[in-house]
Amino acid sequence: MSATSSHLEGAPAEAIERLGARIRVARLRRKLRQQDLAKKIGRTRATVIAIERGSPKTEIGASVSALWVLGLLQELDLVADPGLDRDGQALSFSVSDKRVRLRQQLNNKF
Repeated sequence: MSATSSHLEGAPAEAIERLGARIRVARLRRKLRQQDLAKKIGRTRATVIAIERGSPKTEIGASVSALWVLGLLQELDLVADPGLDRDGQALSFSVSDKRVRLRQQLNNKF
């Protein structure tokens, strides 16, 4: 599969579907119709339907706008937070990956 393909499978697709389902639940709890949310985010009702279905072709900006309208944008700050990236932190402090410089002979010729 190419990196530009919009077809996702497995864990990434499931994550997008979960996000869409959560946006739908938040919308319903706020008693907003799909067309109401669409108007607030400046998109079409079809886009809201695609967000809620977890379509990987939907622009991430549309989902972020929906989260903002629903008052859930602050939770997005936790996504890929460098302070919570244990693997990344471990790799940045790994001694084995440090650059090693060969010692050069000092040249005392002036």
